[in-house]
Amino acid sequence: MLLAEVAAASADIAGAAARLAKIDRIASLLSVAAAEGDARAVAVTVSWLSGELPQRQIGVGWAALRSLPAPAENPTLTVAGVDTAFTEIKAIAGKGSQALRADSVRALFGTATETEQTFLRRLLGGELRQGALAGVMADAVARASAIPAAEVRRAAMLAGDLPA
Repeated sequence: MLLAEVAAASADIAGAAARLAKIDRIASLLSVAAAEGDARAVAVTVSWLSGELPQRQIGVGWAALRSLPAPAENPTLTVAGVDTAFTEIKAIAGKGSQALRADSVRALFGTATETEQTFLRRLLGGELRQGALAGVMADAVARASAIPAAEVRRAAMLAGDLPA
């Protein structure tokens, strides 16, 4: 799944005032992701739309997001590719790691469109305020998977994390 699809859905969700509209948009996106057959991409999408990274902290703060390259013209980034990039950025350690992480972030953002850059900047900065909290996300997962919402909520409670 292209990151552009997730970024567009995030913008739609942020612009929707009605809870059911948010649930419908998220469920639609998750259905598309699930149809591609990549369970990790579905879990990552749920995490991102919840405003969280599966990797938790990757060592990138607002300072690294201040000076970014110009956006790309066409969307090429995938959810799996960005997830892998985040994992690689998190693994950078040792002397000079801050500069290496900054270079990796710039390289990633250099291949992102303007919409994707906005989404990634808000996600990494902890500012993805779109009204897709746990209850909305659980209902969207339930709708996308055709599982009763109560079962999804219970599974999330027992697992401690909705993407799990």
